[in-house]
Amino acid sequence: MKSFTFRNPTKLIFGKGQIEQLRQEVPRYGKKVLLVYGGGSIKRNGLYDEVMAILAGIGADVVELPGVEPNPRVSTVRKGVDLCRKEGVEFLLAVGGGSVIDCTKAIAAGVKFDGDPWEFITKKAVVTDALPFGVILTLAATGSEMNAGSVITNWETKEKYGWGSPVTFPQFSILDPTYTITVPKEHTVYGIVDMMSHVFEQYFHHTPNTPLQDRMCEAVLNTVIEAAPKLVNDLENYELRETIMYSGTIALNGFLQMGVRGDWATHNIEHAVSAVYDIPHGGGLAILFPNWMKHVLDENVSRFAQLAVRVFGVDPAGKAERDVALEGIERLRAFWSSLGAPSRLADYGIGEENLELMADKAMAFGEFGRFKTLNRDDVLAILRASL
Repeated sequence: MKSFTFRNPTKLIFGKGQIEQLRQEVPRYGKKVLLVYGGGSIKRNGLYDEVMAILAGIGADVVELPGVEPNPRVSTVRKGVDLCRKEGVEFLLAVGGGSVIDCTKAIAAGVKFDGDPWEFITKKAVVTDALPFGVILTLAATGSEMNAGSVITNWETKEKYGWGSPVTFPQFSILDPTYTITVPKEHTVYGIVDMMSHVFEQYFHHTPNTPLQDRMCEAVLNTVIEAAPKLVNDLENYELRETIMYSGTIALNGFLQMGVRGDWATHNIEHAVSAVYDIPHGGGLAILFPNWMKHVLDENVSRFAQLAVRVFGVDPAGKAERDVALEGIERLRAFWSSLGAPSRLADYGIGEENLELMADKAMAFGEFGRFKTLNRDDVLAILRASL
């Protein structure tokens, strides 16, 4: 394995009723709070009222930024930065899923940045400071509640990029599975695909001697594969929501990638697709990932065969290693389809008309991917296979 230094400063507060810990956590950072949330589901399920009552109880002065988009936009980030400066905000509280958290990270950094946020999102500048922020998570998917990463879209230029900084870890994140019980089946499935994809991105590397990292990845995948089919048929089951919520955090809080460097090409291609078409991130990943796997299979057939046997239960007896690997990829596709995830771009009405544009968007920073470095022809081949 590679040498590494690991640090994750986020305090994770997990379980039923843990929202009460806001009373101790928020006052550490100030009285003036920006509450960031999405399209209003937190008002329908009662969470908004609970949060506001607790903040009122500790004497917080609350400013609100509602309406964060599912693919959060830099225009909303700019609005949040202006609001923070105008109101003298000291602390931000993200109540929502990955999109709300990602937007909050960009706002927190943007307030302390002398320039337009799009500069650091496109890596033309480096963030050195950010306002402190906390999280109440309402969707198990991205892992953004316990990492420093963020993905922001520029809808005007049809661009979508991931960025991050050591200063954009949440100070604390409150995870109560109760608040995910009202998440509809479709979004539950997208979340499951996203967390599994995060594990795959970290699993496919060429670093030798990573037995524990491999098995930690496989453990998360096996746990999700066991729980997910039960959950989609029993959406109000607290225990299953709890298992999936914890899995989503572990999938991308840095624990699985110590000593290795993951691939991340499929995420980059999906960002290009959803920058042009604004489709759900998890839906895009479900379509693309098995096709990326087939495209890069020959870089390390043994790794794919190991996944097939250990995670997807493929019996290798009497089979060529490559056939075992391919069977594993087919089982992944079948599993996601069984949950109701899309399998083709056509499922979102996407045809060939913008393939070249999407390939251009994916190549914005040049060739990418660490398991296999992809060029523009590779991207087009994967997109065509996904039609």
